[in-house]
Parts: sequence; structure tokens; C-alpha cells
Amino acid sequence: PAPVVVVSPSQQQAVSEIRLSGSLVAARRASLSPRVDGLVEQVLVDAGAKVDAGALLLKLDASLEQFELARLAANLEEASADADESQRLVDEAQRLTRDNHLPKTELALRQAALAAAKARLEAARAARSVQRQRVQWHQLPAPFAGVIVDKMTESGEWVTRGTPVLELVATEDLYLDVQVPQSQYGALSENTQVVIRPDISSQETVPARIEAQVPVADSVSRTFRVRLVATEPHPALLPGASATAIFTLTNQDQSVTMVPRDAILRNPDGGFSLFTVEEREGQLLARRQRVTLGRESGSEVAVLSGLPTQARVVIRGNEVLRNDQPVKLVAPTNP
Repeated sequence: PAPVVVVSPSQQQAVSEIRLSGSLVAARRASLSPRVDGLVEQVLVDAGAKVDAGALLLKLDASLEQFELARLAANLEEASADADESQRLVDEAQRLTRDNHLPKTELALRQAALAAAKARLEAARAARSVQRQRVQWHQLPAPFAGVIVDKMTESGEWVTRGTPVLELVATEDLYLDVQVPQSQYGALSENTQVVIRPDISSQETVPARIEAQVPVADSVSRTFRVRLVATEPHPALLPGASATAIFTLTNQDQSVTMVPRDAILRNPDGGFSLFTVEEREGQLLARRQRVTLGRESGSEVAVLSGLPTQARVVIRGNEVLRNDQPVKLVAPTNP
């Protein structure tokens, strides 16, 4: 008799899959433009460049604004000096007034002059802050991390506010929208197991979760939009690329028979079979069973039909077995 290792099939809840295709979309995509009109002095990036949030992308010629900033800085110094002198005169008047060497009206006049000097100082400080901001607006930073997908200007060109000069796309924050048929929409929830299979790398899957379900059906296709978000980054998830969402649904009311993958043999005609062990007239015999398979789950495969109830399935020594061949059971050995 041929030595074989057998196991008993297990029962698991019935599981089905829904596969739907869609396109990956960047959650953030921006056409960038400067806040002021000006001459492009330097474009610091090109298409395909990866940038961090806050990275400098473009500079406009700000020489005139710099001169104006210098003038306002000088005005601020002058106003500060006037305020200091007015404060000194008030302090002096307060001391003289206490000694009755100066009339109180003079003190009041100096205090009014001090208030006016302080007001001019604050106005000069505000004007300088405004001009600093104008100078800053001549630089275009990246509002978020991503990739430059298009450059629409060059050094020496005149650009105006609202004119797109660069297009930036975030490659990390992506989502996948799929249209779910109304017959299956009710089976989905935020706890539904789902993975994304990028078509760029069809052998890999990325764990995902349901971000949103739009409870309004398309009146033509009778489908509902479901938005998925990957729970971990993956280099194959690229904006604009196609991908497949695979939803795994568990039926609490049905069960399915599962056997180890090692028990499955491929037939010459492309079908599948496995060997079971039966006792006949006191002898153990191998019986070949043609089976229909379902989905895989880890190291096990679902058998939809063809497997007798309470059968013992051969998982070792089945490669060279023949139908009705005598067998003997041996204990499994650790690899």
C-alpha cells in the first residue's frame, strides 16, 4: 500500500467576491498660479519633479518691490525715532510739571504728540508688513507634497494672477471610485473586506477600506458609487491608472467545504480532482474525486461540489496515486 497523509475537510462560512474596475484619482490636484502679476525670473522645477510641501517652485522678479520694502523700512526707523523722542519729551515734561517748572498744558501737548508719533509708528510697521507679504507673493511654494505633472511657463515670460503656471498632483492621497450594482450595494458596509489590485501590477493587492458610499443610484445604470482608500502606500498606485476593487462578502447562513491546497490535482483536461480514502472489505483504497473549486483562502481552497460528505482527503502522497490503489495512513511529519 502507498503511504499517504489524510485530513478531514473543514467547514467555513460561504464567501463570495465582487470585482469592479475603476480609475485611481488623486485626492489633491492643483493648477498653481502666482498671487501677483510679474516677470518670471526662475522656474525651479520641471515636469516629473517630486516636491515637498512648502518647496519653492517659481520666482517672479521682485526687485521693485524690494526697493519699496527698503523705503518702508526706512520710514519705520524714522517713525520709531520720532516716537522715542516724543516719549523723552513727555517724560521730561512730567518731571518738570511735578516741580512746577512747566505748565500742565505743555505736558498735555507733548502727550498728544506722543500718541500721534505712536500711531505713525504702528502705521509704518503695518505698511512694512504689507510690503513684506507682497515680496513673498513673488515666490510660488508647493501647497502640498506631490509631483509636477505639467509646466506651463518659462523664465522671461510675463504672467498674471490666475494664470496657471504649474500643475501639481499628490501621489500619496489616492482614492478609487467604483460603481456597485444595486443588487449588491446593500451587502456592503464600512466593515466589508476589500483590496485594490492595480492593473499595473496585477499580481499584487493592496489592503483598502470603504471611505464613502453615495446612497443615490445612477438612473441609467442603476449603480451606486463607492469610494475606496488604500490603508497603506504602494508604488503601483498611481493617479489615472486603472485598478480593480475586490470585495469579499461573507454569508452567515451558508457554509462551504475547505481543503488544503496540497490536496488538489490538475487533470489533463484542465479540471481539478483530489483523492479520498475509503475502507472497502477491510482495506483502505484511494478514490479519485473530480471536484469543482471555489475561492482560495490562505492555504485552503473551497470545494463547491464533488467531495463526499465526511471524506478523508489525501494531502501527501497523492501525486502518484491511482484510482482504487491500496493505501496506508501515516502521520504527517514536520517540514
